[in-house]
Amino acid sequence: MTGQPAVNAGPRAPEATLEEFQAFLARFEKVLILTGAGCSTESGIPDYRGPDGVWRHRRPMLFGEFLRSEESRRHYWARSFRGWGSFDRARSNDGHRAIARYEASGRMSHLVTQNVDGLHQQGGSGRVLELHGSNRWVRCLACADRTAREEMQHRMAEANPGFDYDPIEIRADGDAVLERELTRDFHVPSCLRCDGVLKPDVVFFGESVPRERVDLAMERLGESDLLLVVGSSLAVWSGFRFARAAAEREIPIAILNLGWTRADAIATLRLEAPCAAALPLILTPGERPSSS
Repeated sequence: MTGQPAVNAGPRAPEATLEEFQAFLARFEKVLILTGAGCSTESGIPDYRGPDGVWRHRRPMLFGEFLRSEESRRHYWARSFRGWGSFDRARSNDGHRAIARYEASGRMSHLVTQNVDGLHQQGGSGRVLELHGSNRWVRCLACADRTAREEMQHRMAEANPGFDYDPIEIRADGDAVLERELTRDFHVPSCLRCDGVLKPDVVFFGESVPRERVDLAMERLGESDLLLVVGSSLAVWSGFRFARAAAEREIPIAILNLGWTRADAIATLRLEAPCAAALPLILTPGERPSSS
C-alpha cells in the first residue's frame, strides 16, 4: 500500500441527505461496494487516519522494514501479540449486516474491502474480496505455508511466558503500543514447515496488492453500474485506483464517509455520516430514513 499527502484542494461532490442518497442508490441494479476502516470503527477497531485524511499516529510497520530487520519484526510481533485480544473480540456492526442483506437482495455485484478484520464475513457477507488480505491468517515468506493466526498466538504465548505488559494504546488492526525496551527479548516463532519468517497474511504499507486481486476487482467493477465507497478516505492507491477507473469508465461514484476522501472531486455525490448508522437506512429499499 502506498499513500499521498491528504490535501484536498479541488472541488467536492455534492453533499446529499440520507433520503437523497437512498434515492440515488435505488436507481442502480449492480452496485460494487468498496469498504474501508470507517466501516469497522464502530466495532471498536481504530482507523489509521482522521476525518481530514491525516495519520492519527505514526505510520504503521512498512514492508521493507519488516523484511530487513529482525529487531523490527520482534517489536512488531510483540505489539501484535498484546493487541490481538482487542482485535479478536471485535464483532460485526449494523453496517456490516446491512451490506450482507443488500447482497442477499441481489443488488450488490461484489464487495471489495480494504479491511483485514473479517467482520464482513462475520456479518453474513459471502461475496467478499479482501484486497489487503486477512489478519486472521499468517503466511511464511519462504514456503508460503498458511496457518491460522490463533495458532501463532498460542505459539507466541508458549514461547514468551510472563509477557503480559499492558499496552499503552491499541491502534488500527490490533497493533498495540509498547515501549521498545520491553520487546527486546520477545521470541518470535518461525515456520513449522521450513523455519522461515512468518508475517500476517496482509498487505503491509509499502507492499503491493497481489495482481490477481486487483484484476478480479477491476473485472467486478466492469460488471457494475455504480461504485459505492463506504468508510474509506481512499488515501492509498490500492483503493483509489478503483474510483479513478470508475470515473474513466463513466461509472457513477457515491461516497459514504466521515471527512475528506481522495475521490471527492470525481464522485457523483457523497453523504457525511457514520457507516453503521447510515447503511441500514440507505441500503434498505422502501424504507424511509429519518432526516434528523
